[in-house]
Amino acid sequence: MATSVSSLSFSPISQTQSTNADKNHNKFSFIKFRSTLSFDFLNFKSSSKPTNSTWRSVLRCMSSAQDTPPTVSETKLNFLKAYKKPIPSIYNTVIQELIVQHHIMRYKKSYRYDAVFALGFVTVYDRLMEGYPSDEDRDIIFQAYINALNEDPQKYRADAKKLEDWASSQTSSSLLEFSSREGEGESILKDIAERAGSKGSFSYSRFFAIGLFRLLELVNATEPTFLEKLCAALNVNKKSVDRDLDVYRNLLTKLVQAKELLKEYVDREKKKREERAGSQKANEAVKS
Repeated sequence: MATSVSSLSFSPISQTQSTNADKNHNKFSFIKFRSTLSFDFLNFKSSSKPTNSTWRSVLRCMSSAQDTPPTVSETKLNFLKAYKKPIPSIYNTVIQELIVQHHIMRYKKSYRYDAVFALGFVTVYDRLMEGYPSDEDRDIIFQAYINALNEDPQKYRADAKKLEDWASSQTSSSLLEFSSREGEGESILKDIAERAGSKGSFSYSRFFAIGLFRLLELVNATEPTFLEKLCAALNVNKKSVDRDLDVYRNLLTKLVQAKELLKEYVDREKKKREERAGSQKANEAVKS
């Protein structure tokens, strides 16, 4: 889906020296595009901007692993300690914003991990990180990210795959009829529906919304009517899901475009370096 950026240099692009007007124009275009991408990601979180009462709830909540939840800064520091390599800025911008939002979700008083939430996050991460220069580093970043939130990266991956495998064996009808069926996937959805209906032990999030849409993708039922029926069966507000899916799709589009622009810039610079090196060798040969 996303354009590969395997030739991406880890050196800051802004440090490259050039007097070429076309090069400066393209570099400015990339910087402007990256700013747009960052703005879009801020929009990805802005519609659920925490109120003062929400922040107080986050600060008061207690995780199962500790009495007092860590701060956002501590979570980000844990991530940086676990993964010390430089991350290309186009990916780092998204990861840093993502981990802040994930932290807030993770330490809300009503938070409860479930497989749909895991599927949503894994889907977001994998699609945002498509084209990363190293597959191995991409996996290590994922582990460092989840560990920084005091959760289990293996569980995220395993639960997401298990739910994907289950959904792949379903039809649109059987998915929507989960409440009258028996099975592991059905039990997961029944638990969510019960908690969402009680209004007290369910915390809606964008990762959850994306997880729902991924389930519908797997049964080839992406029409709005199917999403409406699934949301109703799960006692989830469809308007919130629609809004978050629209922002998510827009973010993916912007990220793909930014990656393409960055790849063009890097390829152009690589070609110019090769041309300069060839010209220098030719001059040295003439002198000798």
